[in-house]
Amino acid sequence: MTKIKLCGLTRREDIAVANELMPEFIGFVFAQKSKRYITPNDAAALKNILHEKISAVGVFVNADIKAVAEISNFIDVIQLHGTEDEDYIAALRTLTKKPLIKAFKIKTAADLKPAESCSADYVLLDGGAGDGKVFDWQLLKNFNRPYFLAGGLNAENVHDAIKILNPYAVDVSSGIETGGVKDATKMKKFVRLAVSF
Repeated sequence: MTKIKLCGLTRREDIAVANELMPEFIGFVFAQKSKRYITPNDAAALKNILHEKISAVGVFVNADIKAVAEISNFIDVIQLHGTEDEDYIAALRTLTKKPLIKAFKIKTAADLKPAESCSADYVLLDGGAGDGKVFDWQLLKNFNRPYFLAGGLNAENVHDAIKILNPYAVDVSSGIETGGVKDATKMKKFVRLAVSF
């Protein structure tokens, strides 16, 4: 069954809704340029009230490896969302045993090649434009490893995404927001439709 990641949570009320919905993953964004940025201290406080069966993912963009390793002490999974390469991954693995997700921007079939061979535990495939639009899912028909599907997902298309692609997980952020803030109603609808199989 496809797993669910609700990303970019920043408030206690977001965690309360997540604890009610029980997705497999939630995400804390540690990239300072993001409007969903959360400080490590605030994220640690939210992690303390997160249900123990939900994995907290820390999202980083070209961050200092030692800083990532330090923050990984209180999160469960590390997501690399920048231009981190295999050398970066190898160096990070010397400092932490936490599972790694590497994100890739997919615009053409050629963009899938590095994702297929990446040494990270998981890969995340994203349109990368941050415009709330899905990329061409037809590109994924011959992709042969489990992946997180991201980019433009919302309650209106998540059921089709899972039915057509059967990804390892679906990852949503802006699709469960209203006015840049997590919306409990949208979170609940997204999860309900994602698990309706």
